[in-house]
Amino acid sequence: MTFMDCMLAALGAIRVNVLRSVLTALGIIIGVAAVIIMIAIGAGAQTKVDNLIKSLGSNLVLVLPGTTTSGGARGARGSRPTVTEDDAIAIQNEIDTVQVAAPMVRGGGQLIYGNQNWSTVIAGVTPEYQIAKEWKMEKGRWFSHNETKSAAKVALIGETIVENMFQGINPVGEIIRIKRVPFTIIGTLVAKGETPRGTDQDDTVIVPLSTAKKRLLGGRRLSGKLVNLVFVKSYTSAGVDNTVRSMTELLRQRHRIQPGQSDDFFVRNLSQILEARSDSSRVMTLLLAAVASISLIVGGIGIMNIMLVSVTERTREIGLRMAIGAKGKDILLQFLIEAVTLSLIGGAIGVLLGLIGSITIAQLGDWPAIIQIESVFLAFGFAAGVGIFFGFYPARKAARLDPIEALRFE
Repeated sequence: MTFMDCMLAALGAIRVNVLRSVLTALGIIIGVAAVIIMIAIGAGAQTKVDNLIKSLGSNLVLVLPGTTTSGGARGARGSRPTVTEDDAIAIQNEIDTVQVAAPMVRGGGQLIYGNQNWSTVIAGVTPEYQIAKEWKMEKGRWFSHNETKSAAKVALIGETIVENMFQGINPVGEIIRIKRVPFTIIGTLVAKGETPRGTDQDDTVIVPLSTAKKRLLGGRRLSGKLVNLVFVKSYTSAGVDNTVRSMTELLRQRHRIQPGQSDDFFVRNLSQILEARSDSSRVMTLLLAAVASISLIVGGIGIMNIMLVSVTERTREIGLRMAIGAKGKDILLQFLIEAVTLSLIGGAIGVLLGLIGSITIAQLGDWPAIIQIESVFLAFGFAAGVGIFFGFYPARKAARLDPIEALRFE
């Protein structure tokens, strides 16, 4: 028998029992579809984390004020104002690995433009903040150091404010009232999306630090040069750990903290936190794919089971083929082709369902599902491998039948 004869015989056997063949391939179909969908969802999650890292800024470290203790209860971070503008200047000037250090004060307030009003986050920063956060301009410009020194009444607004208060109007050059104080909008910011905590980064108005403290967010808690936090950007990701160590030592010296005493500030490596989240996402993707792969193995066991049943049912047919000249390798090849064909048919249907499922989840679940060609080929190839592995034993059993005993089989 030629290879084509074996192929035709295998396909003919599959057509005789269509329903049984479909049910046999069901495990492969589910397994392949599940692998593709799980990897697509995992890749989407990975992309979402990567975009989040980019939106927050790379190589970024936060310096937060310390805590207070009242009546035996410890307050939250930032409840004790200890970090100052001078700390930010010292960090930028005295640590070689630091590119910029941007102090910030922030709070809430209402914006008014014409008959529109909007409650938002008000952030007072220095021009270095744009570099630290890698925040690009949509329109207009960032404010200058001179405008910061003179406490100029200029403002930048995020995309959320533009969409809700300036429908179809170019905001640059318009006058907006922030806590009833008139400000000139000099620029709009490129959208950044949400933070890991779900906070909308684009729902913000940014003003010079000095302006915020004098006209909008001043008070006893932020008197003098006190600030809410400092954004510190390292030149390279490799230098972030050195930056954290050097910064901790510098701030302990500046705040006159003695050996053995606790820091009155917190240093948080954002890049490290987000990279850990990214690693977790990758591990979860692999775990989901591994769980989905179990369906492929279960499907392979189903194929082996059905093929063993088929060998038993077709014992007389096998004996007859051998009697008229078919060799053992021909019988082996025929049954192996049957098993592989079932796997490939199941794999093809599984790939189709996997693609449809990934697209559906992306559209209905508002979740990025990135279909990777590698995962499609991997799942399809694995399905073929399952067919060969689990189909070999039944095929080998069929090839080893004694023709005389097979013809006597009832």
